[in-house]
Amino acid sequence: MDGPPSYETVGRLSRYRRLLTRRVETGSEGVYSHELAAVAGVSAAQVRRDMMAVGANGSPTRGYNVEKLVECLSVELDDPEGSRAALVGVGNLGRAMLSFFQGRRPKLSIVAAFDREPYKVGRVVCGCRCYSMDEMSQVVIDKKITVGIIAVPSSAAQAVASELEDAGVRGILNFAPVALRISPETFSEDIDMTMALERVAYFAGRNS
Repeated sequence: MDGPPSYETVGRLSRYRRLLTRRVETGSEGVYSHELAAVAGVSAAQVRRDMMAVGANGSPTRGYNVEKLVECLSVELDDPEGSRAALVGVGNLGRAMLSFFQGRRPKLSIVAAFDREPYKVGRVVCGCRCYSMDEMSQVVIDKKITVGIIAVPSSAAQAVASELEDAGVRGILNFAPVALRISPETFSEDIDMTMALERVAYFAGRNS
């Protein structure tokens, strides 16, 4: 792919890989662009452009080889050295994140969790050790963590984000309902679940 892919392109590539991984698990060997387009919610032409960009070749008669397609997408999406993430906040949402990601992506793993509750510190939750918040900067540096997941109350989110940045984190997934002030060198994505649910409920009410 010439140059870094756009935000929208990365989202599509990730969706393709997730859908294709399921096909691999069911034993499917081939997939046509129109089949992938139908489940990904895009056009077949868009699928073909995206696959060409990542170096994947298909056949008009046999479509794309699913396993090779997953490999091409993984080469584009994954850091060859792997990406290490830290979770801050081991509440209900944090534990759900740890459970969901355990073993799901070999090249993207949550290698440390942090919480201020003493009874959580030192425990292993879903295969991930929980550390004290006081240890966060040093653990992030020692474990070469570059991605942070913030699942703390909004009042604590900015301080956590700043500390993660200072320790070398350059990507933040923020679940706290607050806008973070971060440097231009750090990519941040906000997941506001309340806003998303209210949006769905609004349009559900209009469509009922």
